Order: sequence, then structure tokens, then C-alpha cells
Amino acid sequence: MEKLWRKNLLSITPYVAGEQPKQDNFIKLNANENPYPPSPMAIKAIAEFNSNELKKYPDASSSGLRRILADRFGLNDNNVFIGNGSDDVLALSFRAFFNSELPVLYPDITYSFYPVWCSLLNIPYKTIPVDDRFRIDPDDYKEKNGGVIIPNPNAPTSIGEGREFIVKLLENNPDVIVIIDEAYVDFGCFSAAELLDRYDNLLVVQTMSKSRSLAGMRVGYALGNSELIAVLEAVKNSYNSYPLDSVAQAAAAASVMDEDYFRCCNEKVMATRDRTIERLRELGFECEQSSTNFIFCTHKSYKAVDIFTHLKTKGIFIRYFSLPRIDNHLRITVGTDEEMDRLMTELEAYIR
Repeated sequence: MEKLWRKNLLSITPYVAGEQPKQDNFIKLNANENPYPPSPMAIKAIAEFNSNELKKYPDASSSGLRRILADRFGLNDNNVFIGNGSDDVLALSFRAFFNSELPVLYPDITYSFYPVWCSLLNIPYKTIPVDDRFRIDPDDYKEKNGGVIIPNPNAPTSIGEGREFIVKLLENNPDVIVIIDEAYVDFGCFSAAELLDRYDNLLVVQTMSKSRSLAGMRVGYALGNSELIAVLEAVKNSYNSYPLDSVAQAAAAASVMDEDYFRCCNEKVMATRDRTIERLRELGFECEQSSTNFIFCTHKSYKAVDIFTHLKTKGIFIRYFSLPRIDNHLRITVGTDEEMDRLMTELEAYIR
């Protein structure tokens, strides 16, 4: 006879991250991590952090970091919310803003954490199909809904949209919260942050894991009007009151102050990305024009799963999704020039 408590267990399919290799001498191109180290100023902030401060709880509002981010975006401190990575910020945003009986709308091909949060929090949702070129049409988001979330650029497709797209999306949805998830925005995409003074229902979420090489620190933040930020703070303090840790606050603040290094690293990633896309196309791959630090591609003559498996035997880890519509596509994180040259050597040998 089945125990009663087993019937009360939560049944949910969790998010699955990229494989963490256990071997030595591998090239890891499956988690969209930055191939370059954090800002020297961030490293210095970590090295010189006063360890005696660790016996104290961190600044609950991350006030120093909030002020620096507010200055960078031309906002006030009360327009910035700090969380433990953008996933934490997004999860809190789902809980705070998606409370209607109407479904939340997001693309059918997108960040796979969205359905996990909807299932966990019992939020109704509806996926809107992207077109045959994986593009999102803002006019598909006109129907009544309980909120909209769009990653821009989208993942895993790597496609970014411009100002006109975001404006139309917001104009189509004036009565609900519209979240623009900008995890990869710093690699050549328009940021909706410049529209915050026009739209009170807009929340922009960004991370320092990708473009600032602080994935190990888990630093994320949201930008929005003061009312939205206040609600986020209230939800966080009612659910998970633990703020960003003190070392992460110091490192993140130092990173934001080092604009030159930030731009230099992003430009190197984008140059390597564009060069790799050209070489992949020469081998017969079809690649979307990426606005991210990864490449989304397919080959008509070779199965994606076979390429994925072959590269794994060579110590090169990329990402394969066994999902409808994209099960013959690969997602390849942009590494250093040397790592991408090694990838191309193995792909050329496999194909030619």
C-alpha cells in the first residue's frame, strides 16, 4: 500500500544545466561561461577583502552595488534590485508579478527555466511559437494574458531584437508586467533599460555571470520603476531574505567600475564568435546571426546528436537539446581563439 506522504511529494521536471565534465584536459563550451577572467579590479577587491567582515551579515540591500548600477544606467537607487544571480531575480519576479488567472506568455523555444517556475508556482502559461527562422513576432503577444517574459537575445537561438521590437511588445501589453530577460545583452544587442522612463510595466533583468565573468559569484539584478522594485524587495524578504554575500557585492561593484575591461573582453568574444560563424558556414553549417556569447547552428548532412557525441569523445563539450524543433541544432559557447580553433579542427576532421 502506498504511503500517504508519497502522494504529497511535489512532482516537477527540473531545469537541467550543461554537463560538468569530470575529466582533465577538456574544453568546456556548454554553459555560456565567459572564457576570460573577471576584471582585475574585481580580483583585487576579492584579494583585499577584509575577512573580519565575514563574521557579520552582508548589507541586506547591497546599497553600494545598487548605487553604482543606478549611476551606470542613469537611474535612482530605488530602481535597482539585487539578487543571487538572475535566476533568483527571475524566480522572485514570477512570484511577485505573475498572479493573474490568465496565462503568462513566452516563446515555445526559449530559456527552459520558465516552465519550471510556472509549474512550481502554479502559474498558468501559454507558449507562443517562434517562426521558421526562430524569430519572435511581438504581434503574437496581443491576446489577453497575465504577463509576458521574453529573453532578448533569446536562448538558445542566440537571436536579438532591436528597439522597435521591444516598444511594440510593450505597446501591445500595457496592462501587465513585461519582463525582458537580458542575460546576454552585452554581446551586441539593444537593451530595454533605456525605455524604463517610458514604461512603468517594464522590468529588465540582467546578470554578471556572462559578460562580467562572475558566474561563480551569482550576481543578478533587475531594473524597473520604484513600485516594481519595492514589490520584489517585499517578496524576497518574505521568502528568501538572504542578500548577496559581502564578497560578491565587493567584486561586482568593482567590476561595474571597470568599464574599459568590460568592453574589451566583450569585443574579443564577439570577434571570435563572428569569425567562428564564418568558418562553420564554410563547413556547411547553418548558423543564426548571434547577439550572444554562443552560436546556434545545424548541419543538413550530419545529425546534431552525432556531432555532439563525437566532440565529447575529443574532450570538447557543447550543448545538445533533445527538444521539438531544435533537436538537430547545437549550441556552442564562444571560448578563446585557441579553444575555438581546436573545435574547428575537430569539426573539419569529422566532416571532411
